[in-house]
Parts: sequence; structure tokens; C-alpha cells
Amino acid sequence: MVGIDSAFYGRAMANMTVASDLPPLPVYELRPMPDLLPFISDFWLSLIAPHIAYWAVSLVFHIIDVYDLFPQHRLHTPEEITQRNLATRYEVARDVIIEQIIQIATSTVLSLTELRQMTGMEDYDVAVWATRIRLAQRSLPSLLGLLGLNAASISKNMAANHPFLAGALAGGHYPFLGTVLDAGTQVPTFAAWELLVAKAIYWLIIPAFQLWVAVCFVDTWQYFWHRAMHMNKWMYTKWHARHHRLYVPYAYGALYNHPVEGFVLDTLGAGIAYKVSFLSPRLGMWFFVCSMMKTVDDHCGYKLPWDPLQHITSNNAAYHDIHHQSWGIKTNFSQPFLTFWDKILGTRWEGNTSEKYERTRAAAATKKTTSTATSTAATMANKDKKAQ
Repeated sequence: MVGIDSAFYGRAMANMTVASDLPPLPVYELRPMPDLLPFISDFWLSLIAPHIAYWAVSLVFHIIDVYDLFPQHRLHTPEEITQRNLATRYEVARDVIIEQIIQIATSTVLSLTELRQMTGMEDYDVAVWATRIRLAQRSLPSLLGLLGLNAASISKNMAANHPFLAGALAGGHYPFLGTVLDAGTQVPTFAAWELLVAKAIYWLIIPAFQLWVAVCFVDTWQYFWHRAMHMNKWMYTKWHARHHRLYVPYAYGALYNHPVEGFVLDTLGAGIAYKVSFLSPRLGMWFFVCSMMKTVDDHCGYKLPWDPLQHITSNNAAYHDIHHQSWGIKTNFSQPFLTFWDKILGTRWEGNTSEKYERTRAAAATKKTTSTATSTAATMANKDKKAQ
């Protein structure tokens, strides 16, 4: 951020505001925003970054799973993975890659509809917000008057010790703030607090609000489509049943879907969320990366106390895992961020899960023992035949 000083205003005469008591707005020169990384363009980075994040996070959980590093935090035993899941790891990886190819193709089309992101206007936009803050202060005397307070009198009494507070109470009047332009003309300037608030609005509040809109849209889109795929027998059989072949979810199976479901539920929903929330291309890239990491974490199969993604909201791996169980399949439709639709529409699982998990663990262990015994018996029988 360029410092706000006399040079900031020295270029401002072409953008003088109509009201002479308002600080002038700076001129600006737009230029293409440099790429985030020097070795790859933002266009290509936006296409591959979410999928790099997907496989990177999946690899971490895969290592944890294979080496059984945190057995005390497992939601399911290794026996459950081998005995209960109906899709092989190869089938899961194959279908995930197919969906990611579709996502990259969709992201390419989406990126081509965007103008190249520009920079250079930031100081101007901050100054516009500072101007709005200055104009908003003009209503303070009237508001205080409604409360029976004399703003002019209060401002005068505070002027010596608290000049900026006095200026705000006087309706944004700061006669002691100003700078001299190169031509010798004196113009008013913004107070430091006005610029600080304007920067917070521009750099923090507005992006946070845009991300909140995107999150709420994705959650709403996915909840109703997801629920519809469970309530409509045809959609469930043709599309969504494939994802539920993983009764015991694991990280890289997060995007194990039928291609139609994957496009409608994940790809299309995220793309529309990006558009309706007016995210910038770079902010959109971070949104897609974080969304991908979240959905992987939700299927990781572990309830980890030190995993930040499992504590930001109550929609986490333990919450979504319930939905993958036969006894919880008609609950916990919300994904991937919040749970408000489950709460509002009464589809949140409210029962105790401890006994149900213990029962499925025991059943898987018994099934493995039986399978092992059968296999051993068959092997021994084959050996006896050969011996004869």
C-alpha cells in the first residue's frame, strides 16, 4: 500500500470531488496484476492448485492410514475399510481423476469468461471508502440531536484534548487536516482513523463478506441437491449410490462420484458460487483450494483434535461420516462447510453413535475372521488334493 502523503494528493486534481471540503480522490493507472508465482501464470495455477491441494492432503491422510499412526483417533478400523467398502482403491482413484478432468475443463471455460485481473486502483478505492466514511459522519449531529444532545457544544468542549473525536461529532469537520499541492493549493486530507477503517473495509470486510456469500451458496446448493439425490430413488440409483459404495470414507475418496453427480453437485455449484459472490480470480482460486481441502478432510476417516479444519465448524469428518453409515444415511446432508440447513430442516443426526460404531467394528472383525478361516480351509483343501 502506497503511503498517504502529499504525493498521494499531488496527482489528484483531475479527480477533485464536488464538495470542496472533501479530500480529493487520487488518480490511478491500471496495469495487469503480476502472477502470484514467477514460474506459472495465474491462469494455469487456478486450474491445477485445487487438485494439487486435493492429492497433497489426501497423501498425508493416506500415510496416516497405511502406517496406522493415530489409531486412537480413527472413526473406523482397518478391517472395516477392507470388509465394508464396495469399491476398490483403484476404482476410487480412477473415478476421482475423471471428475478432476471435468473440473479442470469447467474451470478453463470459467477462467476464459473473466477479464484479466488488474491492479493500480487500490489507493483510489480506499479513498472512495474513506470519503463515504467522511460523508457518513455528517449524520452524527442530527442523530445526537434526536437523543437530546448538542453535538456542536460537545465537539467544542472536546476539541482541545480529543480533536479527532471532536471532528467526528462535528459531522466530519477536521479544519486542522490538510496538505498543499505542488500548485500551492491547500486541500483537506483524511484522518488516519478514516483511512484505517477504509482499508479494513476494502481489504478485509468486503472479501470476507464475498467468501461468506460463496460459502452459504455452496452449502445451500449442495444440501438441496444432495438431499434430492437421497429422496429421489432414480437419482440415487443412477448417480449418488456410487459415492455410498464407500461406507467407510477415506481422504482421496472425497470426490468419488458418478460424473453427472460430480458435475452438478460440486463443479457447477462452486462455479456459480464464484460468480454470484463476485470473487476476484485470485480470491476465487483460494476459495476453490480451501473448498477442496475441506471436502478431503471431511472424508479422511479421522477425528483429529489438532486438525483446524475439523474445529472451524461442526461440519467435519465425524459429522459427515455419520451420513455414510446405513443408520445415518438419511441425515447430515449438509456439506462442506456449515450445518445450518440440517438444523433448520430437522435432518441433523441427534442420537448416540457410540454403540452403532462399536457394532459395525465388531461385525467387520467377525467377517474378517470368518473370511480368513474360509480362505485357510480352502487353501488346506487344495493342498490335500495336490498331495493325493
